[in-house]
Amino acid sequence: MCQKVCFADFKHPCYKMAYFHELSSRVSFQEARLACESEGGVLLSLENEAEQKLIESMLQNLTKPGTGISDGDFWIGLWRNGDGQTSGACPDLYQWSDGSSSQYRNWYTDEPSCGSEKCVVMYHQPTANPGLGGPYLYQWNDDRCNMKHNYICKYEPEINPTAPAEKPYLTNQPGDTHQNVVVTEAGIIPNLIYVVIPTIPLLLLILVAFGTCCFQMLHKSKGRTKTSPNQSTLWISKSSRKESGMEV
Repeated sequence: MCQKVCFADFKHPCYKMAYFHELSSRVSFQEARLACESEGGVLLSLENEAEQKLIESMLQNLTKPGTGISDGDFWIGLWRNGDGQTSGACPDLYQWSDGSSSQYRNWYTDEPSCGSEKCVVMYHQPTANPGLGGPYLYQWNDDRCNMKHNYICKYEPEINPTAPAEKPYLTNQPGDTHQNVVVTEAGIIPNLIYVVIPTIPLLLLILVAFGTCCFQMLHKSKGRTKTSPNQSTLWISKSSRKESGMEV
């Protein structure tokens, strides 16, 4: 399931939650990064707590009861370059793959563990038993980059005056804690098209019926015109016979 959401004001980024129910369909960090970039986006970077809360709200809406979506962590764009750092400076070595300078972090307790784990996921394990840091939900954990997970993409705001009439957007703004609702606006022209196209066969049928009626009326009119001279001749003929009898 891939759900892309944008805001109606076109000032905030768009996001796509890529969730795969089948474990075999989930991807590595590098695969997730390339998937986002192939669509003009980047693997998610988080600028502040408000954006973190927004993503949490989106995930809550995506995984609400009845959707069939459960456990599965999400890659975000944080990672570190280098091997085997275990010193206290390790957390400072993480950087955003899109070049963001954001220093915001939301690590789970005792994370990052560093070592061979160099790429970061956002926990999403609602059915797991809570650990020392509480439920494994939305906090960050470093993991091996070749592990298979879901991922979240981030896109520039869709500022396009000539964009298609249908524009999905969220009714909530960053910082809101309520559920995000996806809404769709439909333009006037597409609605007219949907109304006019189905009526074309009916219009053609009406035109054919009208043409047939006109043809029949014209044919009858010609028939009456042809019989008028014959009737006139018959009357003249009878009158001539009577006149000839009177002369005799």
